[in-house]
Amino acid sequence: MANCWFHHEEILPDVFLIRERFFQSGNRANLWLLRGSRTDLLVDTGLGLWSLPEYLNAVGLSSTRKPLLAVATHIHFDHAGGMHQFQATALHRAEVPALEAGDDYEAVTWLSDSEVVQPPHLGWRASDFCLQATTPSRSLEDGEVLDLGNKQVEVLHTPGHSRGSICLLERSNGLLFSGDTLYAAPLLDWLPYSEVRTLKASCRRLAELVRTGAVHTVLPGHFETFSGDELIRRATAYADGAGLVHSVSASAMRCLASLALRFNNR
Repeated sequence: MANCWFHHEEILPDVFLIRERFFQSGNRANLWLLRGSRTDLLVDTGLGLWSLPEYLNAVGLSSTRKPLLAVATHIHFDHAGGMHQFQATALHRAEVPALEAGDDYEAVTWLSDSEVVQPPHLGWRASDFCLQATTPSRSLEDGEVLDLGNKQVEVLHTPGHSRGSICLLERSNGLLFSGDTLYAAPLLDWLPYSEVRTLKASCRRLAELVRTGAVHTVLPGHFETFSGDELIRRATAYADGAGLVHSVSASAMRCLASLALRFNNR
């Protein structure tokens, strides 16, 4: 069944986009596989309803001859739900305790039956879904480098969407895996542990990477890929446009979202 749940396409040499076919929601994350000569890197793991490792093996995207490191760009359920399925895992140190505790509040776990159009088994209900607690193999810091052999991937701590949000930069090809820090839609800055001020700073940091020539293509956590020029436009629009009124509105929405999540995950 895992072979049906996922599908993939190679969008660049050694770069594969994987999506959960039957998770039909705006929350459906892009999962990215970056192949290296010595180690492969999986960026985000999806919900974890079906075995992603089984799928990668079945379609020939992974091999027992080469290790695979699964990295979550942040703790949210649509990105880190499958972390427990992998042997070698990593995420930013700020969110390690939440993953170890299976903290559905910090993971913003909110799934409805209508979003999963083909349930994983008879009688499954979205209300049963939760983030499975697991201890990552390593915690990540800003500036850390993941060595894939022929590729080096730099960890960028870009908080704001969540406190442990990261982007991953592969400089040799100008690739930026941006997670939920930046994508081609309005940014979510009103969730638990979101912060407008820090997200603005993270957006400015990413825009500067484009200006210095480090980023050419953005591979986001949702929706479609876009160019470095589009990154500058979107990052600058948010950083310059999110003023006091926006911050107050985001704070009010954060309070409501927090109450709803506490009630939903009682």
